[in-house]
Amino acid sequence: MKVNESTIAFNTEEVKQENIARIMRLCENALNERGYNVINQIAGYLISNDPAYISSYQNARSIMQSVERYEIIEELVRFYLANNQK
Repeated sequence: MKVNESTIAFNTEEVKQENIARIMRLCENALNERGYNVINQIAGYLISNDPAYISSYQNARSIMQSVERYEIIEELVRFYLANNQK
């Protein structure tokens, strides 16, 4: 059996971004399936920290709360700035 002795570096920032993207997609799908306005509901949650803005359908509320709000906001700002350059 061959042993791999090389070092593997993980980019934790990239992993965090992928996790937040996955969480946002899951939440979007759950809110859409329940007929909610996704933008209004997620913005309401991020502004107020009231988890009632996120449906518990498909465990979306618990999953959304598994990440700090400031991390979600940071990722949204990072994504916006990266995709809206003049």
